[in-house]
Amino acid sequence: MTLPSAGVITGAAVVDGVDVDAVALAVRSCAGVSALNGGPFGETVTYLPGRTVEGVVVGDGRVRVQVRSRWGVEAPVLAVLITTVVAPLTGPKPVDVVIADIDDPPSEAPPGPAAAARRRPQRAGPEPGLPPV
Repeated sequence: MTLPSAGVITGAAVVDGVDVDAVALAVRSCAGVSALNGGPFGETVTYLPGRTVEGVVVGDGRVRVQVRSRWGVEAPVLAVLITTVVAPLTGPKPVDVVIADIDDPPSEAPPGPAAAARRRPQRAGPEPGLPPV
């Protein structure tokens, strides 16, 4: 059996009147979304012939979108943004947004010359108010 390559989209991606590929693309385009998230057990995945679409499920008259958020993005703001972007693609179906994970905070940059210049100079003697050793 030959599977399509990762970038190739084959077959219809319409489930219950919703194009899951279009929904996934719209969600990925949101500024605060790091990635779609299928969940640890693949519970938020649409299964299509020969492929899957992670992070989007259509069923029970609803659309569920599950994402990993970028660090520093407020969850309510991201949920509203995703719902607004996806609503025209889902019609009357309500959209449930799940923020399943958050990116790690950005690491501290190694101190450069500017950081060294801001450091306080070290005193050579004992702290003020302490007797000499």
